[in-house]
Amino acid sequence: MFVHRRGVQIQWGDCDPANIVYYPRYFAMFDDSTSIMFEAAGYSKQDLVHKYGLVGIPMVDTRAKFYIPSTHGDWITIESRIESFKRSSFEVTHKVLKDEALAIEAWETRVLVGRHPDDPDKLKSAPMPPEIVEKFMRG
Repeated sequence: MFVHRRGVQIQWGDCDPANIVYYPRYFAMFDDSTSIMFEAAGYSKQDLVHKYGLVGIPMVDTRAKFYIPSTHGDWITIESRIESFKRSSFEVTHKVLKDEALAIEAWETRVLVGRHPDDPDKLKSAPMPPEIVEKFMRG
């Protein structure tokens, strides 16, 4: 299974007045991590849009459990992987490690969408290309 790891240093602007990361900032980091994971697998968002005629890969569900806070200057590691695929959706998990300890677990459900063939002003789910599934499932 394809797992992507990246180091992130917590910046001043990520923190609230108590000097801990304001939780919505983590969701922005997870969004970036999903995009970076696809790029690392050879599928940038631009490639997906152009090659498969997609509009994007919006998030339709997300949640997280927070165990250990981080503060300005800390380094964290975000491990991202796709856990499963369905026809047009997929499940992503992110684990945030701080000094090897599990700090956060997060989950996303995303859907591939393109323009509706009968009405280009509307969106429609798009099937997951088999080569993408294969790439992420075999690693």
